[in-house]
Order: sequence, then C-alpha cells, then structure tokens
Amino acid sequence: MFSGIIEEFATVTAIHKDRENIDFTLKCSFVDELKIDQSVAHNGVCLTVVAIENGTYTVTAMKETLDRTNLGLLKVGDKVNVERSMLMNGRLDGHIVQGHVDETARCIAVEDADGSTYFTFEYPENREMALKGYFTVDKGSVTVNGVSLTVCNPTANTFQVAIIPYTFEHTNFCDIRVGSVVNIEFDILGKYIARLQQI
Repeated sequence: MFSGIIEEFATVTAIHKDRENIDFTLKCSFVDELKIDQSVAHNGVCLTVVAIENGTYTVTAMKETLDRTNLGLLKVGDKVNVERSMLMNGRLDGHIVQGHVDETARCIAVEDADGSTYFTFEYPENREMALKGYFTVDKGSVTVNGVSLTVCNPTANTFQVAIIPYTFEHTNFCDIRVGSVVNIEFDILGKYIARLQQI
C-alpha cells in the first residue's frame, strides 16, 4: 500500500530482458535501507526488490505489467518516481494507492499556470471500463506515475492536474512533455462503489 507521495526519483542504470520479463536496475539515495522482497512503487507500479548490490537494486516486471504500464518504454538514464510502502503508523498524506496501475495515458497538453503547470492526459474511452470505476471525477484523486494528484476538468477520457513547482522539480513530471506516456491508477474507492452498484 502506498500514499502517492513520491520520495524521490531513481535513475535506471541497467535493463536486462529475461524471456517475457524485464529486470530494471536502479540507483537512489535509500538503496542501503532496502531489503530483498521489499515492495517499492516505480512510476506507481508496485515491484519487488530481487537484488541489491554495488549501491543499486533490481526489480522485475512481468509481461502483464509491461503491457499495462510505461515501464517497457524506460531507457538507461531515465528518471523513475519511487515510493516505499506506507508505514501503518504514519500519516496518509496523499490517498490510498495500491501500486496496481490500471492503464497508461498520453499527455496532450502542458500549460503554464503562472507559477504552477497544468498537464492534461488522455486515455482510451471505454464505457465498459468506466462502469467498473475506471474514470476520474472533479476534485477526486488519481495517481499519475505514482504521484497522488487532484483531478481538474475531467471528461469521459481526459483529465487535468495542476503541478506545483516542488512536485515538478522532485518527480519525473519535469520530463513529461506532450506525447509522453504515463501510468495511471484510478481511485480504488470509485472502483468499489461501481462494483457495489452491479451487485
């Protein structure tokens, strides 16, 4: 379980394909605090630490994860938003994030907001998925590349988020441009409510 409050970004130092899986090796400031089997969210994707050595750690993404997320697009040198799992005795500063990315979205607009920046994202319109809770609502929560954000101006298949300078500088939002592909996780509460309505 995560909160969507990014600790920092890690840098990809190596990528190794193993049949349908990809092993990503990364470097960040808290490598020495990690343990094998620990869960860490990478651009919002919960992955298990499988190796730690020489100041780096390695996680494995399987085909299902690669098909649903932007991890397969990563290259050596890319920045990845990382968050360790929530401590149960801490504050929930963001919202409940599972680390189970639902799909990807594409950035279709970046606008200056006189100090902050508005990003607009578009995802495939799918009524069947919307009925299952895969949609956004105004002032609701959404996770973009692991970052807990508040939705603005949602439509059937787009939404906007406002990024303050701190978030822009301390996450990989600083690298998002029009055309960039991001991971999105819709709010789990909406999914449960949608499921209850079908029972």
